[in-house]
Amino acid sequence: MKIFWFIPTHGDSRYLGTSKGARQVDHAYMKQIAVAADHLGYEGVLIPTGRSCEDPWIVAASLIDATTRLKFLVALRPGVTTPALAARMSATFDRLSGGRILLNLVTGGDEQELKGDGVYEDHATRYETAQEYVHIWREVLTRSHTGESLTFHGRRLSVDDAKLLYPPIQKPYPPLWFGGSSDVATDLAAEQVDTYLTWGEPPAAVKEKLAVVREKAQARGRTLNYGIRLHVIVRETNEQAWAAANELIGYLDDATIEAAQKKFAQMDSVGQQRMAALHGGRKDRLEVSPNLWAGIGLVRGGAGTALVGDAQTVAARIQEYADLGIDTFIFSGYPHLEESIRFAELVFPLLPLKLQQKLTQPHLTGPFGEIVANNYTPEENTKAKQVAT
Repeated sequence: MKIFWFIPTHGDSRYLGTSKGARQVDHAYMKQIAVAADHLGYEGVLIPTGRSCEDPWIVAASLIDATTRLKFLVALRPGVTTPALAARMSATFDRLSGGRILLNLVTGGDEQELKGDGVYEDHATRYETAQEYVHIWREVLTRSHTGESLTFHGRRLSVDDAKLLYPPIQKPYPPLWFGGSSDVATDLAAEQVDTYLTWGEPPAAVKEKLAVVREKAQARGRTLNYGIRLHVIVRETNEQAWAAANELIGYLDDATIEAAQKKFAQMDSVGQQRMAALHGGRKDRLEVSPNLWAGIGLVRGGAGTALVGDAQTVAARIQEYADLGIDTFIFSGYPHLEESIRFAELVFPLLPLKLQQKLTQPHLTGPFGEIVANNYTPEENTKAKQVAT
């Protein structure tokens, strides 16, 4: 099991859909989150992409020196960049970071936004382009280890004598991730990627989706890894967690929800359609599965569900997804800095033993906690009270 966090390059706040409690996401704040995630033992961080975000490649590159182990899941954008250039960028980042880049293939789901980036392809054509894009990207990186070049002429993309002189550290290429729910998306995943991602739908729906991808991959003689993208709201008690969920949307008005849902309905992303269908834009039907809350999706595009509960409950729900074959979890929470620490402190000790051992900082020997009365460690002070009573 691998646990990732999220860098909110599109903004962060204590309350959704309002400027109340909003934070300025500048480099100092992004660095705080990255350093916290690195120190706490998260495997890596997802950095989002799109018009609403700061550029993920520049953000990720700016955080290399601030971190030591943290991996960066950064977007590949067919149509926005050329595959050979993307291969060179991937290899350079991999070399400069010591092998800490992962690539997230993003085909896009908003035609209006894509046109702003100069991409005028419909849904089906974007996936045709993505198939060829990934083929070129993978081959250029793979062949860089032997000095070979690639000539390829497809229906959408072509290269002649494409060559990469500086190969990546990770062989044969940095791992490629991808999430998509349409038939053409699952075909692409089965044929081309290493890790298939799903948004946080109810376990039954996730099970069904993974079965489709798994069957398609097996038909091609391939085996994939599987991951899920979720938010999390964890507190000391279930009551506190649900109160925090309600507080998160406490200032969210109906007009803002309606405007957001209208925008989502215009997108051609099947995954976004499935997210919106979970709640239908209604505040009275947000727990779509036990402890799976869709309130974030009222106004946030993409991942719109959160696991809500105390640490034991959240850990149990994580295990339910793990039992389906999910081995990577990408979490986030509001505000992202505080929730990354809270989640690590409360939930990490309840995760599988091998992961706990990996998360443990080997050079830290204690004492842990604030020294009591300038003399006693918290454990010693507790023992002293027990003796006294």
